[in-house]
Amino acid sequence: MQDWLEPLFASIDARDTPRFLTFLTEDAVFRYGSGAPVVGRASIGAAIDAFFSGLRSCSHRLLRTWRDGDGFVCQGEVSYVLSDGRRVTLPFCNVFTLRGELISRYEIYIDPTPVSAR
Repeated sequence: MQDWLEPLFASIDARDTPRFLTFLTEDAVFRYGSGAPVVGRASIGAAIDAFFSGLRSCSHRLLRTWRDGDGFVCQGEVSYVLSDGRRVTLPFCNVFTLRGELISRYEIYIDPTPVSAR
């Protein structure tokens, strides 16, 4: 599982949306925090690009992973450097549902309030 997660998070940390999308099924569902689910690679790509536009950088540190059937969970910390230079580090828990080797459902449990706080 670690061999699969490392390239996924490397694509996110590089803010490489096209590479990130290769990990998803065409009809994937993506949800960040309490935001509305986004459906489909094209829509997810647009949402991710919009999010990345407010960042100078991001980096993830994985702490634990669990596997259960066609799904798995990872717990970690993400550090964002925002466009205004602020650094915010947040705990997260991601829940993935797989279809074959690709993610069909990607749910990020995080409180993004500090990212938008001014």
